[in-house]
Amino acid sequence: MDLVALARRWLSCFETKDVDALVALYALDARHFSPRLRTLRPGSGGCIWGRAALREWWADAFVRIPGLRYLESRITAQPGRVVLEYVRSAPGEPDLPVAEVFEVQDGLIQESRVYHG
Repeated sequence: MDLVALARRWLSCFETKDVDALVALYALDARHFSPRLRTLRPGSGGCIWGRAALREWWADAFVRIPGLRYLESRITAQPGRVVLEYVRSAPGEPDLPVAEVFEVQDGLIQESRVYHG
């Protein structure tokens, strides 16, 4: 699997707000770590896991922030891992530089970790 293509597909799913296609990029038991999870769901410890939780998280984000966009800055890939750097753009909020690390196995994201700049 071309990991750069995977990262670009992930960005495309966000751009089109295609939650089903986005979640399909993840393993069934994938974990997602994010500072926003810590803020918006304090009991989560910043982590959710499984496709159902991922679907719920992103579907909610697309409803809460309809103008949310992720603009690619850089993609760096090595076997089993891709680092996607992008700018998070949302109406009424300052742009936020983000790095997201995907751990990939068998063509699916096993774990994603978000780091805000």
